Amino acid sequence: MSKRRVIVCPPSGTGGRRVGIDGHTFRTAFSAHALTPFPQNVGLTGSNELEVVESGWIEWVAGGPEVWRG
Repeated sequence: MSKRRVIVCPPSGTGGRRVGIDGHTFRTAFSAHALTPFPQNVGLTGSNELEVVESGWIEWVAGGPEVWRG
């Protein structure tokens, strides 16, 4: 499997963070829990919220997985 560049963008003022893959917006997430099914969608592994946020395959910009409002 090739390494994908996954970025969770800074939180917006209304809540939610854009999630990008290889420079393209994939979706907007409103919690770390919302990222749980995300790995399977991009060919990565992770089965629960804790594994996803600690996996190292996400680059968190302007706040980690606990920050969802700007």
